[in-house]
Amino acid sequence: MRVCIMTDLEGVACVMNAPDWIYPASRYYEDAKRLLTEEVNAAIDGFCAAGATKLVVQDGHGAGAINGLLLDERAQLQRGWGRFPYPFGADGGFDCIAWIGQHPKAGTTYGHLCHTGSFGVLDVTINGVSVGEFGECGFCALEYGVVPVFGSGCEAFTKEAQALFPGIGTVAVKRGLMELAGEDCTAAEYEKWNAGAVHLQHRLACRKIRDGAYEALKRFESAPESFSRAFPQAPYTMVTTMRRDESHPEPFSVTRTHPTSVTGLLNRPFER
Repeated sequence: MRVCIMTDLEGVACVMNAPDWIYPASRYYEDAKRLLTEEVNAAIDGFCAAGATKLVVQDGHGAGAINGLLLDERAQLQRGWGRFPYPFGADGGFDCIAWIGQHPKAGTTYGHLCHTGSFGVLDVTINGVSVGEFGECGFCALEYGVVPVFGSGCEAFTKEAQALFPGIGTVAVKRGLMELAGEDCTAAEYEKWNAGAVHLQHRLACRKIRDGAYEALKRFESAPESFSRAFPQAPYTMVTTMRRDESHPEPFSVTRTHPTSVTGLLNRPFER
């Protein structure tokens, strides 16, 4: 069983806020990378126990957030994707895909460090369906026959994942506290909007991820039909709505279109 593991940083337990944790210049960035890598290692251990034969970890965070010195040797690490970013390595060489450290999409209530691509995005829709980074990647993977089977991150993300791909296995490692969506925030304001959360202790989070990964892959092997394979049908239109900023006193939208491919859609430049 071949498993692609997509990673991000904001959904990791004990990654507390953006300024101190998620950027290369952040004072706790190396600690955040270690926390993510150990969560990924927990998932690798669970997938291997369930029979995984190939594991490739896709480092999907900004400047990179996997510590290769600490990564489990049973997995390979990929950073960079050639000419186009999407589908982030999930291009048919895998049976299934999982996410570790995933955050909720922009505008999510009770999420932690919510955003879609950047804190400047208000919302993204594909054929009218609101999606975040998880949904974008999941739709691309499905286009190549790679099935979403597992994801870990904050509780709001797990609900987002289950709503978009019913049947997916999830593990919540923290719970956001902000009850308001922050639609009126600028990017700078929104970066700090969802900073409150209750976190699992790191070692407990890793144990839960290990068990969740094992159970998800075992179920995929025995009952693959229990995992959703639904995604929007062509043609495709993607609308990205940006938050107000110094040059735009009101939110504004840009679009992409593609006649046949959601992956092609996501790799296209914006149309104004």
